[in-house]
Order: sequence, then structure tokens, then C-alpha cells
Amino acid sequence: MALKLKDRFEKKFDEEIRFFKGVMQGPKSVGAIVPTSMVTAKRMAAPICVGSGLPVLELGPGTGVITKAILARGVPAEKVFSIEYSSDFYDHLAATIPDVNFIHGDAFDLDGSLGEHAGLTFDCVISAVPLLRLPMEQRIGLIEDALSRVPPGRPFVQITYSPVSPVIAKPESYVIEHLDFVMRNIPPAQLWVYRKP
Repeated sequence: MALKLKDRFEKKFDEEIRFFKGVMQGPKSVGAIVPTSMVTAKRMAAPICVGSGLPVLELGPGTGVITKAILARGVPAEKVFSIEYSSDFYDHLAATIPDVNFIHGDAFDLDGSLGEHAGLTFDCVISAVPLLRLPMEQRIGLIEDALSRVPPGRPFVQITYSPVSPVIAKPESYVIEHLDFVMRNIPPAQLWVYRKP
């Protein structure tokens, strides 16, 4: 029991050190000051419809906390496609979470990053990409591109630390829904859902 607890603390410490290293190397590509909490990650993964049999697209997995929540939700590892921009995070993820389709690529170039899998239809999209650091046009482009890869009504889930949606309303392209406000996260997290109308 004591050994298990020690292993858990060591793993958590290693993830946080790796996270801070990522912040130092590329502060613009990391949107938080500490890794996403497991409570937040579980809430983000909750809208996944495992029964659809479709793969899940994850954007910006970072240290893998949200990836683990997607797997815990019941999605088989080979049905998770996860695009990570940071080479350090990508190397860590590929080495520590087996069978997930980790892709070292850019969420803003989904066709290029997904390559031969670009034509896939996904059940939903789970995103921790730091949208607030980007121009609004780019944010909207990401939402619209990602939603073109999921069935109508299925969600694009986004984490942010702003009290308002990081993407302005565009009713002809998507509808916005506030999913949750998670206090058990540092900083407290706002979760938003976008769907095709």
C-alpha cells in the first residue's frame, strides 16, 4: 500500500515537472499553469458516446491526464487519435501510454496532422488547445474544421480559464453550450461545448 502511494506521488511529480518544462520551452503552446486536474478531465470525457463505436479526437493532450480520462471512459486505446504540438510532450505520451494514436502535429492543420486518417468520422472532439492565445479567426477555423469531422449533434468539448466562451457566437456554423465550471482545478476551469446546429 505504501509502495503504491509512493509510486503515485512519483508519477504525479514527474508529470508536473514535465509540464513546467513544457511551459518554459513553449509558453505560448501551454495554456495553464499546472496540468489539468483528473476531476476536470473526467468531466471533459463524460460526453463521449462509447456505444457509437467511433474514434475520439483529442487535441492538446499535454501530459496525458485527459487522454487517461478518455480511456477510463471506455474508449479503446486504438480508437483515440491525439494530436500534440510539443515534441517533449509527444515523446513522453508515446512512451508512457501504449496503443493510443499519438500524433506529433498541429491541431490547426487537422488534414496534415491526421494524414491517412483525415477522412475518419469521430464521435467527438476533446480539446485543451490554449485558444485564448490565438486570433479569433483561427479559433473559429479550428471549431468549424473539427465539427466537420463529427456527426451532427456530437460535441467539441473545450477547456478554458475565461468566464466566457473562447469563441464568439456563429449560429450558422455552431451552437455554444456551457458544460461546467470546475472549481477543483488550478486555475478553476470553464468547459464549453460546440455542436453543429
